[in-house]
Amino acid sequence: MVLRRLFFRWLFPAAFVLPLWLFVGWIVFSGGSGWALLWLLVAIPAVFVSQLVLALFIRARASVRETRAVSWRDLAGVGAWQLAIVALGSFDSRVFFPLLVLSVVGALLLFWSSLSQLWNEARGAVTVLHTSDGTAYIPPTRPREQPTGAGEVIVVSESRRD
Repeated sequence: MVLRRLFFRWLFPAAFVLPLWLFVGWIVFSGGSGWALLWLLVAIPAVFVSQLVLALFIRARASVRETRAVSWRDLAGVGAWQLAIVALGSFDSRVFFPLLVLSVVGALLLFWSSLSQLWNEARGAVTVLHTSDGTAYIPPTRPREQPTGAGEVIVVSESRRD
């Protein structure tokens, strides 16, 4: 649970750190060609936006908000995707294209996975019943039970002086 909570906290900072890492990696590892710079100008905003949107999808789920921890599926998928982005920042020409394809496919799979988890949790939140003629309705919610024996209640009424 601790690892999942730490990853929950890492989601938004990752949107800023990973694009910055791509830029620093380009400088450090001399990705120096013009094509690498052009790729970098496309990749940095794409990584930033995809990390933000993915973090919002994950944090939108009720189970994640309640426990303040991501699911194991999120941890494995997003963790592997972020590792691929970090490796991509090394600009090693031998593995650059396979890592690029892996990161793009991974992003698409993660969006689908996050949306399906969000949909499955949201779908079970509302119960829709049907009458005998087929009319659908949402049943009223039960009133919350008041705690018994909460103590004495004193009511003070105002009096007006004229």
